[in-house]
Amino acid sequence: MKLFILESGSLLLKRNSRLLQSILVLILASCAPVSAATRGADPTPTAVIAGETAIQPPAEPEPTPRPTIEPFRFVLPTPGAEPVLGWRPPLYPVPWAVSAYDHFYFTRPIAADNVNWPLAEYRYGGVFFAPDVVHTGVDIGAEEGTPILAAGPGIIVSAGWGLFSGAADNINDPYGKAVAIKHDFGYKGEPLYTIYAHMSETIALVGQHVETGDVIGLVGATGATTGPHLHFEVRMGGNTFYTTYNPELWMSPPQGWGVLVGRVTEEKGRLLNYYPLEVRPEPSGVPLRRALTYAQGAVNSDPYYNENLVLSDLPAGIYKLTINYKEKDIQTWVEIFPGQVTYFTFTDKEGFQVIPPPEPKLDFLPVTVTSTVTPTP
Repeated sequence: MKLFILESGSLLLKRNSRLLQSILVLILASCAPVSAATRGADPTPTAVIAGETAIQPPAEPEPTPRPTIEPFRFVLPTPGAEPVLGWRPPLYPVPWAVSAYDHFYFTRPIAADNVNWPLAEYRYGGVFFAPDVVHTGVDIGAEEGTPILAAGPGIIVSAGWGLFSGAADNINDPYGKAVAIKHDFGYKGEPLYTIYAHMSETIALVGQHVETGDVIGLVGATGATTGPHLHFEVRMGGNTFYTTYNPELWMSPPQGWGVLVGRVTEEKGRLLNYYPLEVRPEPSGVPLRRALTYAQGAVNSDPYYNENLVLSDLPAGIYKLTINYKEKDIQTWVEIFPGQVTYFTFTDKEGFQVIPPPEPKLDFLPVTVTSTVTPTP
């Protein structure tokens, strides 16, 4: 019995050994290398990196692009430079005149990116440095070296020192280095000149013809002055200190701004000299502006307005005028229109009146020429 069991176990062990050999052969056969013919035309190469064999994974196909909706975009304009205190150059063509008696013939002598209106303390007809010396122009504040531009086309008739004194190379001349232009046009048959004083350098030359906007010099502080600025004059009829007129009636107003012009007299109809007037925009009352009537001296009123007060560069709108006369505040309201003159008068009896001045009358009556020849029948 024991012998039979041993033989049976030996037989079973032999059978299992053969089965294990068969399985091992199959495993080794599956691990055998594949020939190129068996592999087929596989285009993927085998990369060799640092002695190790690495199979590069196949590249993934690129995704098919899907149509997208273009997003809505706002295209905003690039903002320009901020204007200086709201000042903008005039839109109106120059020369500009709403009525037959206006004469806004000149552009500003300082470019639009700088202060461009007369300094309140140094207007035409004021007294600043001596009681017997009246200001015959307007002062425009600007930094040293700011370009000064020709206010209109014309011929340079003076450049350098000596404009006021008439002595060439007079370095003590109160106008300092200055330029004078005789313009290509006049007014009512009279020649027109513009004066540019206190320059640090004159660029234009005597005899040169310049156009509106040409650089003729640079802002400075030469002559009788306390700091850099441009002294600007308008002269009519002749190029002298005594033929000046208020430049604020000759420079074209900025966009949307107008000019206040007044004639202020006392009880006997005589002009009130160097008399204060308050001008307040409504309804805010800010800013308050104070204007002074002309002082006595070398000043001239416009032939049409006969004014003794001018306040230019007022934004269009309603303004309250206040004058203290005989210890009473007397008021009125006026409207400033773009590019126009608003004219008022003040008298002892009638107070304020906002009416245009009477139109000038002809000094003669035209003669009608009649024929004395008897027509032939």
